Amino acid sequence: MAGRNGRTVRDLRRANRTAVLQRLYFDGPLSRFELGPATGLSSGSVSNVVADLVADGLVEEAGSVDSDGGRPRTLLRVAPGSGHMIGVDVGETRVRVELFDLTLTELARAERPLEQQRYAVEVIVDHIRSGIADVLTAADLAPDRLLGVGIGVPGIVERTGDRGAVVHGQTIGWDAVPLEALLRTGSPLPATVPYFIDNGAKTLGQAEMWFGGGRGARNAVVVLFGSGVGACLVTPEVEHGRAVEWGHLTVRVRGRRCRCGALGCLEAYAGAESLLARWREEGGRVPEGTDEETALTAMLAAAYPADGTAADGTALAVLEETAEYLGAGLSDLINLFQPERILVGGWAGLQLGSRFLPAVRRHARSYALRHPAEKVTIDMGRLGPDAVTVGAAILPLADFFARGGRRPEPDPESPPPAWRTALRERAPR
Repeated sequence: MAGRNGRTVRDLRRANRTAVLQRLYFDGPLSRFELGPATGLSSGSVSNVVADLVADGLVEEAGSVDSDGGRPRTLLRVAPGSGHMIGVDVGETRVRVELFDLTLTELARAERPLEQQRYAVEVIVDHIRSGIADVLTAADLAPDRLLGVGIGVPGIVERTGDRGAVVHGQTIGWDAVPLEALLRTGSPLPATVPYFIDNGAKTLGQAEMWFGGGRGARNAVVVLFGSGVGACLVTPEVEHGRAVEWGHLTVRVRGRRCRCGALGCLEAYAGAESLLARWREEGGRVPEGTDEETALTAMLAAAYPADGTAADGTALAVLEETAEYLGAGLSDLINLFQPERILVGGWAGLQLGSRFLPAVRRHARSYALRHPAEKVTIDMGRLGPDAVTVGAAILPLADFFARGGRRPEPDPESPPPAWRTALRERAPR
């Protein structure tokens, strides 16, 4: 039966389960007494919901605390083994697959380096499939125990009714790749386990907002600095984050050609790929076949030698110019969105780290409007190189919470006809 606001009793129960689960997840362990004011539910509702969640194996006891003059209060927490998620980072140097329990403790991981033909669609799909199979085997976990698989990818993700998640990755040569449909064919997972595919910068942002440097902020921008650059915007209106193609803002008219084909994009000056290319053009020596992470390590060692020898002036000059471009790019984000915090992540951002950040801050504030620049903090993200996979795993976790801790209902058709239609189309390389 639906009430005046259109909500059914089932909707109300789901909302109450969601409220209790989330409070225990983020603030637990908590007693039933504490859950009342934390969720806004009556003591009777809390008792009923907790009994329901305990019966489902989602919540368990976690000791007790003394109360004021009464019996000790039993503490409750989310049961770590009551659900599992996989997070996948389709990165610029590797595909990383990690298996987590419900509290996002890592149980297993698999990595596949990306070398030649690194973004060939068939290669990426095979890496994801085999990585999923490997982590399930390593943890001895049945595939149907999964709540879902979250995947962070480069590019724009479009959700269509007939093809699932489709990826438009112009910088990597992906033109409307039906990634979700491709993963379904030959998948090691049952059709009831959902895939959640989104932009990698957004999954990075989701992780930092839930567990990292963004916790407590209402307005924040999380920047992914790798081979290219991207960003995730979080505001009260977009609380789950929105990926913005920040790397393709034009910073120089008729400038360097970007990977996307346009001229003068921020990414053509501030991404690690372009940073290394400019160093090579100025005479920097990087052995042929060296991957980007190793090459950037060598460049940093040349610019900031630890043994007291003279710095490589060319490497230092390119890094300083890159810091200015990044700072100028951040000033655009500051002026447009006026965030409380900007957090820098991504493998290149982590490598450059604290030596690079003061110059980026200085340039950002010099290019931005004074009032919003005075209110923003610019810091490193806190979650390290696994932030994208953690954020990807949050996608099925958030869906699980939204369902009140219920798994998706089994689909009578496996796979549905939409997948068959999409799979007839050959994905471009």
